[in-house]
Amino acid sequence: MKIGYCLTGSFCTFSKAIEEIKRIKEAGHDITVIMSENAYSTDTRFGKYEDINETLRIISGKEIIHTVTDAEPIGPNKMFDVLCVAPCTGNTLAKLACGITDTAVTMAVKSHIRNSRPVVIGVSTNDALGAAAKNIGTLMNYKNFYFVPFTMDDPLNKPKSMVCDFTKVLKTIEYAYVNKEMMQKIF
Repeated sequence: MKIGYCLTGSFCTFSKAIEEIKRIKEAGHDITVIMSENAYSTDTRFGKYEDINETLRIISGKEIIHTVTDAEPIGPNKMFDVLCVAPCTGNTLAKLACGITDTAVTMAVKSHIRNSRPVVIGVSTNDALGAAAKNIGTLMNYKNFYFVPFTMDDPLNKPKSMVCDFTKVLKTIEYAYVNKEMMQKIF
């Protein structure tokens, strides 16, 4: 498959996302990385953006798409079989649910979905059981959106926070490719 893999600003999950991107590439899939502008250019306690970007370039063997302008041709050129957004922050969930296209990632989704091709969402937000819940629900009811199984990541200290199981990203992509929703009970 040709897979577009998008990362948004849940920096604490980047190491898990990078491991999954490696697995996807090792499974023989063609992968292109797309990053929101903040994800592409922000140093955090989880790593320097230049190091993260270089790692992603090496894994994918391609330049990273990180601007709205560069993401727009994704749909017209039918660049990907599946587009995956993992981690997908509460901010990006809200934008996708409301049709806002002001980042490379939201433009990639808008451009890709116009061809009725699958979009896989890997939730990672501290507010999944708060304000972001309505956006998760909205996207779950949209055609061609598929969710990586997710769960609470720290119920005692972050009672509204949820994160996807990154080890199930590839399997969710495979299911989405054949228009099937992956259910947690399968695993």
